[in-house]
Amino acid sequence: MIWEFGFSISDFKFVFTTGFNMILLTTDQIKEIAEQLDCGFSCFINKKTREMVFLYGDEDDVFAMEEDAWADERKKIKKKPKDYLEIEKMDSHESFRVMEDFAETVDSVRLRQDLFQVLNQKKPFSKFKYVVDCSGGYREKWFAFKAERLQEWVKEQVDMYNRGLTDGFA
Repeated sequence: MIWEFGFSISDFKFVFTTGFNMILLTTDQIKEIAEQLDCGFSCFINKKTREMVFLYGDEDDVFAMEEDAWADERKKIKKKPKDYLEIEKMDSHESFRVMEDFAETVDSVRLRQDLFQVLNQKKPFSKFKYVVDCSGGYREKWFAFKAERLQEWVKEQVDMYNRGLTDGFA
């Protein structure tokens, strides 16, 4: 008996991409990850189960509690690190760029000047926070702006991971 079958290139691509561990997140999950990163947590997503694990600090942190509240999760990730995608926090350069971008959107000339002035001084992060905290309604605008940018940051990392899975098959 001879078996005949055919498939198109698009079928071939579909078969392979569905076999990968692509990560698709809901808007709520993206928002949750962004909020946790902003609070200082690390985020790991299990590539197979899509379970999200948030860890605070590290096990060598001098300021950590006597008993690490996240010890079980840390062990789980250490045991099979390749099963997890870590969503990285923004580094200081990227965070600084977010502050600059926000300052550019401010329509108050005086506040915009103050923000750019503190961004060019020592300790720009704490000084920027102080100026924004004292700016009335701009404080809430800053939080919304930063939240949106953090969510974009999370999406970009997941997209880069997913693109890496399909490179060569597009």
